[in-house]
Amino acid sequence: MFAGLASAVARPLELEDLFRLKRVSDPQLSPDGRTVAYVVTEVLKAENRTQSDIWVIPAEGGEARLLAGSPKHDRHPRWSPDGQWIAFESNRGGSTQLWIVPASGGEARQLTDLSTEAGQAVWAPTGDQLAFVSEVFPEFSDRPFAEADRLNKEKLAARAASPVKARVITQLLYRHWDSWVDGKRKHLFVLPMKAGAATGEPRNVTPGENDAVPTSATFEEGDEFDFSPDGRELAFAAPHHVTREQAWSTNHDIWTVDLSTGERRKVTTSPAADTHPRYSPDGKYLAYRAQARAGFEADRWQVRLHSRNSGEDWSLTADWDVSVGALDWAADSQSLVFPAQEAGTEPVFEVPVAGGTPRKLHGGGVNGDVSRSADGRQIYFLHSSYTQPPEVWRADLVTRRAPMPVTRTNETLLAELELPAAETVTVPGAGGTPVQMYILKPPGFDAAKKYPLVFWVHGGPQSAFLDSWSTRWNPQLWAAQGYVLAMPNPRGSTGFGQQFTDEISHDWGGKVFEDLMAALAHLEKQPWIDTDRMAAAGASYGGYMMNWFQGHTDKFKTLVTHCGVYEFTSMYGTTEETWFDEWDHGIPWQNPDFEKFSPHRHAAKFRTPNLIIHNELDFRVPLNQGLSLFTTLQRQGVPSKLLYFPDEGHWVLKPANSELWHTTVFDWLAEYLQK
Repeated sequence: MFAGLASAVARPLELEDLFRLKRVSDPQLSPDGRTVAYVVTEVLKAENRTQSDIWVIPAEGGEARLLAGSPKHDRHPRWSPDGQWIAFESNRGGSTQLWIVPASGGEARQLTDLSTEAGQAVWAPTGDQLAFVSEVFPEFSDRPFAEADRLNKEKLAARAASPVKARVITQLLYRHWDSWVDGKRKHLFVLPMKAGAATGEPRNVTPGENDAVPTSATFEEGDEFDFSPDGRELAFAAPHHVTREQAWSTNHDIWTVDLSTGERRKVTTSPAADTHPRYSPDGKYLAYRAQARAGFEADRWQVRLHSRNSGEDWSLTADWDVSVGALDWAADSQSLVFPAQEAGTEPVFEVPVAGGTPRKLHGGGVNGDVSRSADGRQIYFLHSSYTQPPEVWRADLVTRRAPMPVTRTNETLLAELELPAAETVTVPGAGGTPVQMYILKPPGFDAAKKYPLVFWVHGGPQSAFLDSWSTRWNPQLWAAQGYVLAMPNPRGSTGFGQQFTDEISHDWGGKVFEDLMAALAHLEKQPWIDTDRMAAAGASYGGYMMNWFQGHTDKFKTLVTHCGVYEFTSMYGTTEETWFDEWDHGIPWQNPDFEKFSPHRHAAKFRTPNLIIHNELDFRVPLNQGLSLFTTLQRQGVPSKLLYFPDEGHWVLKPANSELWHTTVFDWLAEYLQK
C-alpha cells in the first residue's frame, strides 16, 4: 500500500472490493520520456463484463487524463516515434480494429476495417508504418488485400449463416486454451502511415500456411514482432512451419521479412523456442529470448544476440541460472533491461551487451512492462505485490532512491483496507532442499488464537507463487475470510534455479509431494494453526495435487479442485498442446510408467470432501477430467459438489461468474472450517 494512506480504522478486503478496484496495465513511456500512457480496466458487474480505457499521466506523476474511452475495450496503446499520436486497438465499432488518437487529446479515428479484425499495433521507428496482427484464412493470404479481405468476409459470413456447426478437423493443433482455430492463421500486416492517417491499404507481409506469431500464450512475452530502425525489415517469431507438428513441438524461430521485396529469412535454427525479437536502436543487433531444450516449455529463457553484420549469435546470460522476461533496449544500444523471477519475486535486471552478470535495478514484489527513459536515468514499470494492485512506478537509476508510484488509481479504496503483508519462510523439503513458502495471516491476527489453515498449491506446475496481486485467486480475499493462507513453492517452481524447476518432470507426485508435506508439517507446528481445521485448494496442476492428496493424505478436512488433472491418458488425448504431457510424462504408448502418478489409480482411497470446479471451454485441462473426478467421488459416497461453467475456459473471468465462484468456494470452506 502507498505510504501514509492507511485508514485509522481499516477493514478487511471484501469480494465487492475486488470488483471495485481498477486494473492498471500496459504502461508505455512516450519517446520524449515526459508522459506515460496506460490502460485502466473497470469491472461492470451488473453487465457481467469489463471495460478498458486509455489514460495518460506525466512521467513524474501528477493528474491523470483520459485519452481514449468508450463503453467497450480501448487498449494496447503505442506511441508514434514523434510522440504526436497513439495507436490502439478497440472494439468500440463492433469488431476489434486499429484506431488512432492525438496524444494531446481529441477525437479518435478508425484506421483499419478488416473482416478478420486487427490488433497489436507496433510503429516503425521511421513513423511511416504500423504493423499489426490479423487472423486470416491462409488460402487467400497471397491475394491482393481487397480480394483477400472480401473472400475472408464471405467465408466468415457463410460459416455464421450455416445451420450446420460441425467442424471437420484434419490435423493438430485445432484449438487453443478456450478457442477453436477453425482454419485461420495469425498473419502480420503493414499499414502505410503519414500524419496520423493511413495512406494506403494494409499489406499481408507473412502470407502462407503458417502463423507469424506464437500460437500459444506459453511463448508470448508481449508484442512478438519488431521493426528494424530504418523501417525496412520486420522481425517476427513464428512456430514450426509444419503445422501438424506444432501440437508436440515447442520450436519457434526468429524470421525477418524485407518489406520492399517480401523476401523472408530464417535467423535462428535451434529446435527449441526463440521468441520476442528486438532490434537495437543502432541497428547492429537483434536480441531475442531463447530456450535450449526442445519440447520443454519451462526451460530457462536466455537473452541471445544476433549480429546483423557478421551473423554471429551468442547468449548474454548463458551462465546465469535465471529465466528472463520481456526485453527493452537502452537508447545507446549498450544494454538491455528485463524482469526475471527470483525466489518468489520478479525484480528488474540489466545486462550489458559487452557481457557480464546481470545487475538488479529494482527488486521487491513483481515488476513487468519495463521501459527505460531515453537518457537512461529512469526505468518505468508495472509494479504489484500482495498488498498493492498493479500501478505504474518509476525508479531513478542514478540517485538509487526508493522507487515511487506514478499512478495512484486505487489509493482511495486502498486507504480503507487492512492488507497484511505476507511472511516468507524456508523449510527443508525432499532431500533437505530448501523450499520457500509465503504465509498470509488474516486481518486482526492474534497469535494467542488458533486459526483454520488453507493450503494452496500453484498451477503450472512450472510456475510459482509470486509476491503479486491477483484478480482471480487473491490471497488477501481468502485470508479475510479468517484463514491463515499458505502458498508454498515446491519442486517445479520457477525462480529458484532451473534444476529445481526440472525436478518435477516425470515426478508429479514424488519430491514435490514431499516438499508440500514438509511445508505443511512446518505449519502444523505453529501454535496459531488449528490442525483439526485445515483445507487445501489448487487449480490446474494445483487441482491435480488436490486429486493426489485424495489418495495420499488425510490431513485436510476438505479439498477444492479447480480444473485439475485427474486421469493422465484421457488428458493426453484431449488436451491441445501435447508437448507439455510428453515432456512431463512421456507418450502413453511408449512409456510403461506414463500413469504412475495419475490420481485416478488411487481412487479407492478417496475419502476427503471435495469441491470440484470445471469449465466447458477449458481445452488445456478438458472438462472430462473434472467430470470423472466427480463421478468417482459420488460413486463412493464422498461428500462432493461440482460447479460447472459452460462459458468459461481454464480461468473464470466474467464478473458474475467470478462472484458465484468465490461465494461457492467460501461457503464450501466455511462448512468444513468454521464449525
